[in-house]
Amino acid sequence: MRALTLGADGLSLRDDLPIPRPRAGEALVRVQVAGICSTDLELVKGYKGFRGILGHEFVGRVEEVGPGSVRAPSPLGGEGRGEGPASEKEWLGRRVVGTINVGCGSCRRCLSEGSEHCRQRRVLGIQGHDGAFAEYLTLPIGNLLSVPDEIDDEAAVFTEPLAAALRIREQVAIPPSAQLAVVGPGRLGLLAAQVLALTGNRLTVFGRRQASLALPGELGLETSLIADAEDDGFDLVVEATGNEAGLAESMRLVRPRGTLVLKSTFHGAATVDLTQLVVDEIRVVGSRCGPFEPALRLLAVGAVRVRPLIDAEYPLASGLRAVEHAARPGVRKILLWRESERRDR
Repeated sequence: MRALTLGADGLSLRDDLPIPRPRAGEALVRVQVAGICSTDLELVKGYKGFRGILGHEFVGRVEEVGPGSVRAPSPLGGEGRGEGPASEKEWLGRRVVGTINVGCGSCRRCLSEGSEHCRQRRVLGIQGHDGAFAEYLTLPIGNLLSVPDEIDDEAAVFTEPLAAALRIREQVAIPPSAQLAVVGPGRLGLLAAQVLALTGNRLTVFGRRQASLALPGELGLETSLIADAEDDGFDLVVEATGNEAGLAESMRLVRPRGTLVLKSTFHGAATVDLTQLVVDEIRVVGSRCGPFEPALRLLAVGAVRVRPLIDAEYPLASGLRAVEHAARPGVRKILLWRESERRDR
């Protein structure tokens, strides 16, 4: 099969890789479309030391199910909780997205909290598990969620990053009077801003350049240049810039006893003024993967607009050019299509 792989010599496009075989409890998924995100770009720079096939945002169809009993898919994704074992035929041909963490399934964290923080976890296209920039991938059946018919592939591929944005709502209680800020009007920042705007709180999206604020303005979000922002002006600040400078600016915006939510993952170390965090009693929340089912519901009703975030689409055969495009300053979502799935646009 064809795939975009990261090795010691950098990124390369391969046409000679074997199609993976699903093990017991796994599914073979034919990838239809995948999205390039900031984490993929940081992996190319050396983040996590990953080697293998990149990519963790995808939509695909189940082509094969490994041996062993499986659970029936629920109408809006999920893991078919309470529905008992089902025939593999109930999964074959289904259009799916998939959560990215694969835990050991037996440790205390997996059993009580889920696989996201399993010490032995593998992460699709990020850590120990080949990803979605390929014609095929495998994932456990329990990671898959069915995509409702009303969500097309170009919207469904945003399920994973939209779920990451929703994770903020799970972690932080937001009073109606709280002033909110999102620093970084990029791929994830605009999803987080749209999710937080649904609370009805006053929210401002900050960027470094006026041009970067054009799209959030079109999405109906209040915007401002970060250089014009007053110190200590916000109760909740989401840092989604993907760089160290953005972290410093975000800390400047948080009020004493406010909350700073960190969404960036980037290669390299960041310098943090811990004294400010202590003196101002700022709560720092690391925020990562989130719930897929609410993300699918928001996409199904159009509550979050994702198509304006798509800057370009490429066939997988042009994957190297696509990654280069995604790495340019100011570029938002770049999609990779399986050649046979890509429609004329």
